[in-house]
Amino acid sequence: MAVFCLVDCDCFYVSAERLFDPTLIGVPVVALSNSDGCVVSRCPIAKSKDSSAGGLGIKMGAPFFEIKHLMKSHGLRVVSSNYALYQEVSNRVMRVLETFAPRIEVYSIDESWLDFTGVQGDLEKLGREIQVAVKKKTGIGVGVGFGPTKTLAKAANFSAKKWRKETGGVVVLMDAERRDKLLKWMPVDEIWGIGRKLSASLQAMGVHKAIDLARYDRKSLRKVFNVNVEKTSMELEGVSCYTLEDSPEPKQTIASTRSFGERVTTLQGLREAVATYASRACAKLRSEGQLASCLQVFIQTSRFDDKPYSRASICGLPVPSNDTREFVALALEGLQKIYAPGYRYAKAGIVLSQFVSGDGYQPDLFAPEPRRNSETLMKVLDGINARYGRGSIRLAVEPPIPQWGMKRDYLSDSFVTDWNQLKRVKC
Repeated sequence: MAVFCLVDCDCFYVSAERLFDPTLIGVPVVALSNSDGCVVSRCPIAKSKDSSAGGLGIKMGAPFFEIKHLMKSHGLRVVSSNYALYQEVSNRVMRVLETFAPRIEVYSIDESWLDFTGVQGDLEKLGREIQVAVKKKTGIGVGVGFGPTKTLAKAANFSAKKWRKETGGVVVLMDAERRDKLLKWMPVDEIWGIGRKLSASLQAMGVHKAIDLARYDRKSLRKVFNVNVEKTSMELEGVSCYTLEDSPEPKQTIASTRSFGERVTTLQGLREAVATYASRACAKLRSEGQLASCLQVFIQTSRFDDKPYSRASICGLPVPSNDTREFVALALEGLQKIYAPGYRYAKAGIVLSQFVSGDGYQPDLFAPEPRRNSETLMKVLDGINARYGRGSIRLAVEPPIPQWGMKRDYLSDSFVTDWNQLKRVKC
């Protein structure tokens, strides 16, 4: 029988911030999304609805402006998303997990699947060993769930974190009796892969709990929904339909988009933004060993404006490339076609598509010759930016400190990526 394990970090963004700022320990803390828009991570105190114990009952996704008053009235601490910090802490956690299992699939920045098929011994004990090792070596707490399928391992992890005091953060769902006990309680919208819209449709069919979906007629599920819902039903019954991915499938698109911290009203401001986004997308493209031949650039105002404006332009290259200069020129050309004066733009973005592998690509015999030494130049650019920080070398059209940059009023220091911001300890 297959044995899957899902390890999920506890309130990851907040936990990562607490590693370097002890003043955040023991107080309500939330982390905000891009441009300090809404809540994306909450500590247990902040999310708890028990006001007698200091809980604030803050919901996931709550707009910041709705909870800002809690900073004064209840001592709520707020942090802007520090992605460089979170990625480094995530890498440290994943390196610890790799020492436990022969195969691992990084599912997200704070979650990983581990394959323990064939491993003998007490799984609950193994789960606690994983908890101790991750906590000791990274300072991050984790929940651990075991199951014969990915979906059941996810359900076990949900149970482990839901009843943390009773389970200690580790749940094993390898036997049918314990599995069915959880599925009879578990709401259908808590099942991995079942979103809000899908759960609403299922509930209209009388499927309210996970056990209902597990025992529903499979042919009807495929006919009404799709094969994925049918597979989810089978997984809940213990039939493994999803395996670990040894390596992620190549992306079909790469997008670089951001809402502006301040509205942009000039063409020059938009030129700086789309050039910066195109440069970031190309760096990602090169890191994945891909070439692209299509670029889409878009600009838009807020949909709540009196006269909203949104336009996009699709541009192509005659030869697939990953040269930043090619795509920045293409993005600026497309921007010129769709820009309209008199608007206060709230967002812009770049989407690259139509990929081919950079290894062994054979260009068309009659295609234009690529820029001389393009590959070497891009490697040098990426190497310097990786060592000294993104944007250390950039095209002239990319501003060093953009006025339209993402709003992050509560950003913590770059504790792990900037020598000048390392913590200092006085002896």
